Amino acid sequence: MDGKFITFEGPDGAGKTSVMNQVIAVFDQELGDRLLVTREPGGNKISEEIRSVILDRNNTEMDYRTEALLYAAARRQHLVETILPALKDHKLVLCDRYVDSSVAYQGAGRQIGMSQVARMNEFATEKLLPFKTIYFDIPVEVGLERIAKHRDSRKIDRLDVETTAFHKRVHQGYMKIRDQNADRFISIDATQPIDAVVNDTITIIHQIAGEYFKED
Repeated sequence: MDGKFITFEGPDGAGKTSVMNQVIAVFDQELGDRLLVTREPGGNKISEEIRSVILDRNNTEMDYRTEALLYAAARRQHLVETILPALKDHKLVLCDRYVDSSVAYQGAGRQIGMSQVARMNEFATEKLLPFKTIYFDIPVEVGLERIAKHRDSRKIDRLDVETTAFHKRVHQGYMKIRDQNADRFISIDATQPIDAVVNDTITIIHQIAGEYFKED
């Protein structure tokens, strides 16, 4: 594959999606159709339909392993239908969440085992990992305070309303993943003002995917 695959990761309230939207506004003009921006779960019709089931706040009976399997299923469809074709077409792919989210949220947060969830996703992705992962680091309490203060109640999903203990386990899971993948992870201090986080993100992507921004 000729393209470059970069993921955005972080705990709830880190602001990565807001940052990503501002980064896209800049890169759309610079890259045009050489850029693909997508998200997980989602990114295409089937995966978005699975997303709606996973995140529906009314699905309180959902078993944790069912949840993990649904994420993996959505990821598989997303990969084969959306990500791989874009990489084969030499595009820069920016994805809001990927495998690391499942390992942190379901593996650590739901306590069903980080290694078990990782193996499940190795099957789903055929072990495809991103070239780099930009991690938006923020203390759990700060992230949850942001959600409570700023997020539209209609956009709060099943994971947003989990306990503080759950979110602390997720954060600890992310720290473990980051330590084990130090060559892939690049951390940004997400407690900064959003303009600073956006500027840091743009600078990092220019550094790790500079070939896309060279003048023809």
